[in-house]
Amino acid sequence: MSQHSGSLHSGNDGGLHDQPHPVEIVRSETVFRGHVWDVRQDTFLYGGEEVTREFVAHTGAVAVLALDEKERVLLIRQYRHPIGERDWEIPAGLLDIAGEDALGAAQRELAEEVDLQAADWHILSDIRTSPGGNSEIVRIYLARGVSATADVFARTEEEVDIEKRWVPLDEAVDAFLARDIQNSILGNAVLAAYVSRAKGWVTLGPAVAPLPPRAVPLQD
Repeated sequence: MSQHSGSLHSGNDGGLHDQPHPVEIVRSETVFRGHVWDVRQDTFLYGGEEVTREFVAHTGAVAVLALDEKERVLLIRQYRHPIGERDWEIPAGLLDIAGEDALGAAQRELAEEVDLQAADWHILSDIRTSPGGNSEIVRIYLARGVSATADVFARTEEEVDIEKRWVPLDEAVDAFLARDIQNSILGNAVLAAYVSRAKGWVTLGPAVAPLPPRAVPLQD
């Protein structure tokens, strides 16, 4: 393991923390059940009034920024139908296997998408991708000490023609700031890594730390 393990809130002594705020849910209904995720309609009490909102009830996800000994990060390019593009991303996947923890899911995704394993794992960041429209939280891991897995995974669907490229971290940051690559998870990951590296990696969190609790739980 790295000598720098850090903590999830290193450097934030100013009291800037998101705040849980439970509300009374009056009605809740799954209005669309999809292949990957569902759409929920909740009516809740806020400010003395009933408020109704629809949102994607998301399982949550993990993503992995793999960093090699040359300080290059592994990017992948694959097709994403909602935007009609093959965008640059980092390996990622849903937390949709019962009983699997976030670290295990991240290790599985790294193996399945790019045939890699890593000896050193830390939390890089936790992000809410679109708080006004979905309940997704993505845990982004930094993986170092990477090596090839013994087996090559057979990929299908949009992953069948994944393109892999090792890119210097600084180059990936520049491409994101130039708006040439626009994936939000990738952007958060490379910027967080860039800043954390400048701070001696003290911002990293322990890989086994639990995910933040869900204020609005998933439904069956």
